[in-house]
Amino acid sequence: MDNIDPLWSVEDVADYLRVPVKTLYQWKWLGEGPPVRKIGRHLRYDPTKVRAWVAEEAA
Repeated sequence: MDNIDPLWSVEDVADYLRVPVKTLYQWKWLGEGPPVRKIGRHLRYDPTKVRAWVAEEAA
């Protein structure tokens, strides 16, 4: 299990995409943006899926 990437927080994804955290919450509410899962009270992102979403958006 050492080779599994940890899930990213909203702050991690905001830093990666260089967008405000508020934007990620708006995208989730609108059903847009990178795939996100709610774990308890927290939003978490799979880094591989975030990178794939960025590549798809850039295409």
